[in-house]
Amino acid sequence: MEARRVSPRRRRRPYKPRTSFQFFTFPAATNVLAAALATHKYLAATALLVVGTVAAIVLGYVVPWLILLSRKTGSVLADVDGTWFLWSVAIHSGAIGAAILEHHATSGKDVLAVVAVISWSMGIVLYLCTAVLVMMRLITLPVGPRDIGPPYWILMGLSALVVVAGTHIVGMDSTPIVDDIRGLVSGLLVMFWGIAAWLLPVMVAVGIWRHGMCRVPLTYTPALWSIVFPLGMFAASSMALGDTDRVPLTTWIGRELMWAAVAVWAATYLAMAWSGVKRLRAIRG
Repeated sequence: MEARRVSPRRRRRPYKPRTSFQFFTFPAATNVLAAALATHKYLAATALLVVGTVAAIVLGYVVPWLILLSRKTGSVLADVDGTWFLWSVAIHSGAIGAAILEHHATSGKDVLAVVAVISWSMGIVLYLCTAVLVMMRLITLPVGPRDIGPPYWILMGLSALVVVAGTHIVGMDSTPIVDDIRGLVSGLLVMFWGIAAWLLPVMVAVGIWRHGMCRVPLTYTPALWSIVFPLGMFAASSMALGDTDRVPLTTWIGRELMWAAVAVWAATYLAMAWSGVKRLRAIRG
């Protein structure tokens, strides 16, 4: 029998592990929006938190499984990059949303406390596992200046995000699970803030090496927004840690760094706008 020809449109497209973890930006954004609406739109915030949490859970099972299935030969380490930290970012965003909603809840405080604590704890586990994979990737495989791009800044931002989520948990109302973990969380906040502070000059040095010494062109790509998030999150975590543990130095660092984060945001936004203008000119000919 003659073999059936498969139409090019019906051929299964290869799965791309390098872009798969970007789907975790959806639950992260949804949970952040839930936290922002918690004060005035509690029901809408609750619905968004449910959607974001369910999406993070589903993606947490589906994405790693698809990555494993997509690897016919070779190691998955070749596809590991900074975007993999978005998995932990999505989980921590759920902890922040649940902790903020708990302050405004009239019922179900115990449930929100459990969601916040478990999300924060699981987020740290994913943080550590991903950090190990990234380190193995950098050590065992060849790495060039084009391989270490802006998404690696997410590691620094995630360290700061752990602090922000933890401060919200420390400030939650008294429930059995929060009371049991409050002391541990408070101690870990300082450690993760220190990690973020240590990583900041490292990432700046990597950028100088990449663009200054290796001459990789600094042009606009959506990945540049991966630098804006960590800077803003580190500033927010510094101020949050200063308020929670009464450390004036971190509060001052956060306030000063916030101006740098705003400047980087403005520069990235202008670069995006100019890139759009150039594309329109190219289309019009």
